Amino acid sequence: MSAKAISEQTGKEFLYKYICSSAAVQNRFRYANITPETDWDRLTQDHPWLLTERLVVKPDQLIKRRGKLGLVGIDLDLQGVKEWLKGQLMKETTVGRAKGVLRNFLIEPFVPHTQEEEFYVCIYATREGDQVLFHHEGGVEVGDVDTKAQRLTVAVDDKLSDAQVKKQLLTHVPDDKKGVLANFIVGLFNLYEDLYFTYLEINPLVLTKNGVYVLDMAAKIDATADFICKSKWGDVEFPPPFGREAYPEEAYIADLDAKSGASLKLTLLNPQGRIWTMVAGGGASVVYSDTICDLGGVDELANYGEYSGAPSEQQTYDYAKTILSLMTREKHPQGKVLIIGGSIANFTNVAATFKGIVRAIKDYQGPLKEHEVSIFVRRGGPNYQEGLRVMGEVGKTTGIPIYVFGTETHMTAIVGMALGQRPIPNIPPVAAHTANFLLNASNSAMTPATSRTASFSEPKTSNDVTPPKKSKAGLPPESLHSLLWPLRNMVTGSWKEAQTSSGCSGAKATTLFSKHTKAIVWGMQTRAVQGMLDFDYVCSRDQPSVAAIVYPFTGDHKQKFYWGHKEILLPVYKNMADAMKKHPEVDVMISFASLRSAYDSTLEAMQYPQVHTIAIIAEGIPEAQTRKLIKIADEKGVTIIGPATVGGIKPGCFKIGNTGGMLDNILASKLYRPGSVAYVSRSGGMSNELNNIISRTTDGVYEGVAIGGDRYPGTTFMDHVLRYEDTPGIKMIVVLGEIGGTDEYKICQGIKEGRITKPVVCWCIGTCATMFASEVQFGHAGACANQASETAVAKNQALREAGAYVPKSFDELGDVIKTVYDRLVADGTIVPAQEVPPPTVPMDYSWARELGLIRKPASFMTSICDERGQELIYAGMAITEVFKEEMGLGGVLGLLWFQRRLPRYACQFIEMCLMVTADHGPAVSGAHNTIVCARAGKDLISSLTSGLLTIGDRFGGALDAAAKQFSKAFDSGMLPMEFVNKMKKDGKLIMGIGHRVKSINNPDMRVQILKDFVKEHFPSTQLLDYALEVEKITTSKKPNLILNVDGFIGVSFVDLLRTCGGFTRDEADEFVEIGALNGIFVLGRSMGFIGHYLDQKRLKQGLYRHPWDDISYVLPEHMSM
Repeated sequence: MSAKAISEQTGKEFLYKYICSSAAVQNRFRYANITPETDWDRLTQDHPWLLTERLVVKPDQLIKRRGKLGLVGIDLDLQGVKEWLKGQLMKETTVGRAKGVLRNFLIEPFVPHTQEEEFYVCIYATREGDQVLFHHEGGVEVGDVDTKAQRLTVAVDDKLSDAQVKKQLLTHVPDDKKGVLANFIVGLFNLYEDLYFTYLEINPLVLTKNGVYVLDMAAKIDATADFICKSKWGDVEFPPPFGREAYPEEAYIADLDAKSGASLKLTLLNPQGRIWTMVAGGGASVVYSDTICDLGGVDELANYGEYSGAPSEQQTYDYAKTILSLMTREKHPQGKVLIIGGSIANFTNVAATFKGIVRAIKDYQGPLKEHEVSIFVRRGGPNYQEGLRVMGEVGKTTGIPIYVFGTETHMTAIVGMALGQRPIPNIPPVAAHTANFLLNASNSAMTPATSRTASFSEPKTSNDVTPPKKSKAGLPPESLHSLLWPLRNMVTGSWKEAQTSSGCSGAKATTLFSKHTKAIVWGMQTRAVQGMLDFDYVCSRDQPSVAAIVYPFTGDHKQKFYWGHKEILLPVYKNMADAMKKHPEVDVMISFASLRSAYDSTLEAMQYPQVHTIAIIAEGIPEAQTRKLIKIADEKGVTIIGPATVGGIKPGCFKIGNTGGMLDNILASKLYRPGSVAYVSRSGGMSNELNNIISRTTDGVYEGVAIGGDRYPGTTFMDHVLRYEDTPGIKMIVVLGEIGGTDEYKICQGIKEGRITKPVVCWCIGTCATMFASEVQFGHAGACANQASETAVAKNQALREAGAYVPKSFDELGDVIKTVYDRLVADGTIVPAQEVPPPTVPMDYSWARELGLIRKPASFMTSICDERGQELIYAGMAITEVFKEEMGLGGVLGLLWFQRRLPRYACQFIEMCLMVTADHGPAVSGAHNTIVCARAGKDLISSLTSGLLTIGDRFGGALDAAAKQFSKAFDSGMLPMEFVNKMKKDGKLIMGIGHRVKSINNPDMRVQILKDFVKEHFPSTQLLDYALEVEKITTSKKPNLILNVDGFIGVSFVDLLRTCGGFTRDEADEFVEIGALNGIFVLGRSMGFIGHYLDQKRLKQGLYRHPWDDISYVLPEHMSM
């Protein structure tokens, strides 16, 4: 959400820190916070003024009208404050319908003043600008300020001046106070803008001869502006509405949400309730809550929440386990129900998200059965059949009653089933996959027969359409009236000339998209672009609708896509200017820019007159930025769809990004050709649900737009309803409104005035909000009623009275749409026609593989690491577990090299080997090569590689050879003396024996350290003992023929592999054979080589040239003779 309430203390802190005004603002930062844990001695040390001044104390928990409720202690000393708090702190209090505990209080200095010195000021945001309200009488008895106060509208991007304030707001203020008040209000307004407030109220604002005092303050800030205001805001805490506790689980989900590109929301309403929800989609989550409350479940509804935006399997698992944990803490005598619902997803892989939920259900199967939980599932969208199959399977394997339904079932039907008010039907067999989009789906008898050209708004000849058969009339009038509860006659009137709804200077087009529309996509969204091209192809467009992609993070290049069966290349540009210049036919931009860059990229797009429509997909754009975009768009005649939207679709012509979902849903909902019904919705997910409902009850969708869930969408319901009204091919209009805002009242006005003459079926979601005791912020930023007229109940009633067709609930929306459609068919307004089958489009390989329809041999196989999930896995062990178990580098090496969790002593031995082999000075060949290469100016990788290439049998690579030679001799039963004699006879060196410097009299301390450790910790050292016997023989011949560090590590490692208990004999021998032991030297010595490289760079050594006097120049033998 965007607008979030902050505490009075936070609001005043912002004001005192950042207000710029010549008015003397008094009592800056003089406040103290009191909670049950407060240490009064420490408090008075930090705020010594508490001991000397008269004080005011009040709760700071988003409670309105505290004075009238007797919740303010006035003119008290510190002892009086303590006494007053004894009766209030931790006391349960009722405010309106909300019950809550008073636990957070604010103490401030008492300001003696008269009633004449009290004023009221409030600033709040609207679509057109910011409203500044002022009343010359403030305080507890201010009354209805909306009707009393002077009002000044500051248009978007305009500034407020002292002169304006004096002239329009301060008409009833004494002249001697106007200057100070005007300056303070202007400073307050600038603060409001700079810190992205959306609401700021001070009552009373006191002005005395000493200056300005801010006594009581209430404020909201636009939380989406955090990336702009973080340096000023700091870490803001947003307190819950009074009457609702702040639960740690809510904070946990909020943290997950902040770290994810998806949307994850959770609000606990009644943790003891028996009805729990886990709903996908901001709009759908509201609809499910509405239906639960409509069916009498409001007192048992435990939570509100939603997950959307394609969360990963791990994120869904974390979300689901949080809800399952909460609902299995307390038993309910009637058992509990979990509703896992959602509309038809546009782009979320339903099976992937369900895998996370299924994991959580398996983890909690015991508590779920103990608490008698029944689960009801309804979902649609990409790969939903597989998701439903998996969900059904987990019900069978765990014994938990899980009832699974797909798009054939109305979205909210499972609510009635869960609450026992609707019979649970026999679950039909679920299709195994979504491969049906390989085939024409047009032969189904269930499909309303109709055939269209690309668009009714385009000219067409009479032979374009097969002559239709006359349909039967709809329901009789009496049943129609009873169904629509009540049904009022449409207000008729003469058609008016088409006009723009927002009074903008630039006229906006009635037709946004045609079969020839070309778009530029901002952002490398290859899946969305391919979806658009597949839609174009199935709609029989001549050319792709995407002309180019703009992606600032790479250079200009071509990107490969499919056009039907063929591969095509689309140009990708680094700069928008180049794309616009080279593609003058483009008039639509689809912006997948992030919330941080969407504003700038949209501003840039509006500089080009060729662009008439812009879709902004990003959610979380600050409202102030959106309002600026709207103002500029209105001036230029540009239509903005969004922000926070999936986009829109015009069947047979054009679709925005992921709208309408994948091809199977496009075909199932008949979106490849236009019908007669146009819709407008806020929610993207619910727009796809409307596609489904309309396709099942009418001849299909003509056009549909999701305007977005923000408080200020780029275009309004009325903008699109008027377009639909003026489009001949559209015969009826469906509007899915929402709690919050007043846009729906413009539709009421349009119907009453006769501007809208086509039938309008409308339902506003969010009716449950009036039943909750405390305020609930729903999934969409704009889904919050700030006054009674903005509630869904009030808007539905107004629409009903104006003459719109309003059902009793969302459950009946499809019935009402069908009834109105049938009536239009009966009177000849709509003439259905036969279906024209669309061309087939092959399935993408990646998606076919996702669905399990094909198989292909993998190019690589790996068994040591898996990075695909939420967490990195080493040989089956999560990286968090690796650190939790403190396995160290030796433990990680054991997992990645040997696929085993080695014993602790083995891990320590590996680490010791790495330490003793790390370096042996600059003179050895590997280090020498590394140094020479570094001094030649080469990079680290080249220098390291140069050193590593010298490792072999003569240098460093003796570990493997020593292990093999000693093992072979020992395993064959050869005595140490026999082994030495055989190697001498064969003329072979014994690998691992001999050292240039060290000897029996000057032992290698590295070997001694390792020997002590191995003898103490290894279960058996048979091969080491054998090698030491060999050493006795060789050193008797020459003292430097000792068992060197390579040989020692080689034979000890064989002992380790054979005796640690983790390997069979064959496995141990295999690791030796494939060269694993040399890896120890390579890994260890790499540390030293890198050290030498860095050392040479640090010492700034120049190019190395070997001195002549160290080279023996020898002529060829024949020349010397």
